[in-house]
Amino acid sequence: MTQSKGKTKRKPRNHAPADVVADRLHSAAIHLLRRVRKQDTATGEGPARLSALSVLVFAGPMTLGQLAVAEQVKPPTMSRIVAGLERSKLIEIAADPADARRIQIHATPLGTRLLHETRRRRVAALTAQISNLPPSDLDNLLQAADLIDRLNQYWK
Repeated sequence: MTQSKGKTKRKPRNHAPADVVADRLHSAAIHLLRRVRKQDTATGEGPARLSALSVLVFAGPMTLGQLAVAEQVKPPTMSRIVAGLERSKLIEIAADPADARRIQIHATPLGTRLLHETRRRRVAALTAQISNLPPSDLDNLLQAADLIDRLNQYWK
């Protein structure tokens, strides 16, 4: 800041270009996810299975095709993931009430508990890392999380 004739003037702030912000956010998000995903090894399930199970727990029952679209994989890949989840008794497969030719996949109580426990472990690991930050940094992280939530809501 500079002063002239008793008034304080602020220097104009340089704003980062959107592509620079996007690049930093992308990198930070990937590194953070990799670190918290280390907690998932305790489940004995792989990342693809846990991701599909997460969709079923939080979004509800789906067809194989819907789940494949949600997870951005081809149906044969999703068939293998679903078979593994079924062997682990984390999901159940039933005939679709609206169309007996289709199946509905839903999380079992065991699958739901596993997913919530996995999330609890991830959050605990992240809490341990951020708990010693100053309150102002925690406030900034909360504001950033809110902003990311808004971005996800309006994603095109």
